[in-house]
Amino acid sequence: METGSSQSKGTSRAASAANISAEAFASSRPGEELSLEDMEQMARKLRRHIVTMTAKAGSGHPGGSLSAVEVVTALYFGLMRHDPANPNWPDRDRFVLSKGHAAPLLYAALAECGYFPVEELSTLRQIDSRLQGHTDRTTTPGVEMSAGALGQGLSFGIGIALAGRLDFQPYRVHVLLGDGECDEGQVWEAVMAAAHFKTDNLVAIVDHNKQQLDGWTRDIMNLEPLAPKWRSFDWHVIEIDGHDLPQVIAALETAKQVKGQPTVIIAHTTKGKGVSFMENNPEFHGRAATAEELEKALAELA
Repeated sequence: METGSSQSKGTSRAASAANISAEAFASSRPGEELSLEDMEQMARKLRRHIVTMTAKAGSGHPGGSLSAVEVVTALYFGLMRHDPANPNWPDRDRFVLSKGHAAPLLYAALAECGYFPVEELSTLRQIDSRLQGHTDRTTTPGVEMSAGALGQGLSFGIGIALAGRLDFQPYRVHVLLGDGECDEGQVWEAVMAAAHFKTDNLVAIVDHNKQQLDGWTRDIMNLEPLAPKWRSFDWHVIEIDGHDLPQVIAALETAKQVKGQPTVIIAHTTKGKGVSFMENNPEFHGRAATAEELEKALAELA
């Protein structure tokens, strides 16, 4: 992460541009003080929330939520500027969950940040709950985009990034995509548009767990070679182990320095990561754990 005088100068410039104090700018980063060890513990806690809330609901998508935990942990508890007390703060960094079925992961992070009580996670998918199966920005504090149909998040993120540029705002935009989602033609239209408009305040992150719905991406719609595809559209490409927090953090920090083109981070992950019987098991793309399975999962995540 940024250190020394460069951080102070960068904070001062951004605070000035946003017409807020440097103190307010710095205090809006609640996760910045977390140590790497604390972030690793938070990732484990988010996984416990995911398996617990989906099991209680009896439905949901644990597999693809578990695979992206380290990415979301690094963003919400380390790098993004955001304020749970003011979810609509104009200069906040944005996180767009394009793979909206991974809502349990986002809800867990938002609750642990303080956007709403942690106890509310137990209402997932219930009637009148603010936590529906796919994200809804009109009901859930901290949610940037209502999701459902796949393939739309990157286009949405480009719009936010361009608006920030026009308004001279310092925020950055992060869009989390599923690899199966990259079958969608709209994704590649957005990839082309982002490069054309040189949206260097935009970062796409592909949760490359290599599974979609009920099988492997290589069998359903082979994406490879994925990195060269993005590179050919004039994106800056970074490939990482998506479960290695130092790699995730370093990639996000590197993306900040890239100018004149958008960045994509291809995070190689394992679907169902952290729970042995869910890992690489397509069944848990959209099936919650039973009571017996939940007990086993929580024991593994203790």
